[in-house]
Amino acid sequence: MNTARTARHRALAVLVVLLTAVATAVLPGRTGNAAPRAAAAVVPAGVPFLPSPYPLAVRIDSLLAVSLTVEKDVLIRLSDGTEVRTNKYTFSRLKIRRHMNVTQRAAGHTLTIDVPGEGSLGGYDSAGKAETTVMWGRIDRICVLLVACDVQGLLDWFGQFIPLTAGATEFEGTIYAIRTVDDHAALDSTDNPVHLPGTITVTGP
Repeated sequence: MNTARTARHRALAVLVVLLTAVATAVLPGRTGNAAPRAAAAVVPAGVPFLPSPYPLAVRIDSLLAVSLTVEKDVLIRLSDGTEVRTNKYTFSRLKIRRHMNVTQRAAGHTLTIDVPGEGSLGGYDSAGKAETTVMWGRIDRICVLLVACDVQGLLDWFGQFIPLTAGATEFEGTIYAIRTVDDHAALDSTDNPVHLPGTITVTGP
């Protein structure tokens, strides 16, 4: 068990969460009557892996984002070969204060992740080093505490220039991928940067 945990944290190991149905190749194609040949592999763009073309609908009732920065108009490539321009959000910690719900509707099934109470993505490891969470997608709605609701455009604009730490409620986002990494983990580290106590269910159409 310790060996498995250690492997997850070796040399900038990536822990991909909230992401299903990730494909890394396309189907073989035909040209005229020529024999079938494998299509060229789809190469990631903007994301170090190929997210699913079916985005995640993420809702969080209450959260705290720490050291959030925003990169706008990022080109990413999905596992079906299509490209999407979206935003890239990077923060050291996303603290879920109350209820997170993630829904993905993909060909023939619906995936639901439900965290009823508190949880977190990233933070600090046992050595006191900051972890990193990156989220590719868009914020559809957010209420920043003591400011206003529907200020996602303002949040994106300021986040391009300065790191932001803000509490918020009523977060709604369309998210293609989330990645959480312990950038500084030692080879013998067993720190887990993802804490999402809840349930995962998959249902048919």
